[in-house]
Amino acid sequence: MIKLGIAPIGWTNDDMPELGSDITFEQCISEMALAGYTGCEVGTKYPVNDRVLLKHMLDVRGLSICNQWFSYEFSTKSFQEVKSNFINQLDFLSFFEAEIVGGAETGNSIHGIYNISLSTRKPATDDIWKKLTNGLNELGKIALNEYGIKLSYHHHAGTMVESMVEVDRLLNETDEKYVNLNYDCGHFYIAGQDPVHAIKKYISRTSHIHFKDVRNNIIEKLDEENLSFLKAVKLGIFTVPGDGNLNMKELSKVIHESNYKGWLVVEAEQDPSKANPYEYAKKGFEFLTKELKF
Repeated sequence: MIKLGIAPIGWTNDDMPELGSDITFEQCISEMALAGYTGCEVGTKYPVNDRVLLKHMLDVRGLSICNQWFSYEFSTKSFQEVKSNFINQLDFLSFFEAEIVGGAETGNSIHGIYNISLSTRKPATDDIWKKLTNGLNELGKIALNEYGIKLSYHHHAGTMVESMVEVDRLLNETDEKYVNLNYDCGHFYIAGQDPVHAIKKYISRTSHIHFKDVRNNIIEKLDEENLSFLKAVKLGIFTVPGDGNLNMKELSKVIHESNYKGWLVVEAEQDPSKANPYEYAKKGFEFLTKELKF
């Protein structure tokens, strides 16, 4: 019941489009399929304005859309504006029979700002927390009841929900029927959290999983040089499962022993000029299937 997908961010980076600017959409999805994956997330080069064409191009490669990032901006926009944008995305995902809508609160985020260090992140106010949790409950209800899609919130470095304390608050203040977690071992690790402890704690509330590995030598640079998230990504803080320093076998053991049913998505953004996307996608797939038995 666990399906393997991959994110296009290893081919072309959403936040730094200069990384992989020369790589076409067709090359990206062809290499995803060639590497063995059956699902993908949505990238900036996908022809989203022509759903029929996009579906055809995915279908002939045996790929389906499993999730799409949504930027919740409750801290800077009105609820009605966020809701309208969210419903448009649900309509798009519904066309592709996707079951997950992801994303994080980005209105007060620093994760996409190249020259701002992660260490400067400030905690959100109670007022913003209330806007976020109330808003997620409302949008999650629409997603599930009207579209059959689960809202799967992504904790993310440089955003207001980064640590396990913040994830605890998010989950405690939202309805478990309508708001789930998009667990990401890499983001827990660079936030100084234990990914194994986190997955044990949150697996029952998790509806989508991002699997990536982390390089400790870049973690050290992140701390020593007060790097931004994007600078750390460019240096190679993330890689595919089995190529870094996380205890991927222990993480997979927790997943295998749980009741988790859904997608496990390789989301290992790197500079494609340094880390050939197809080669790393294939390396990750082989590790997941041969070593971790997915």
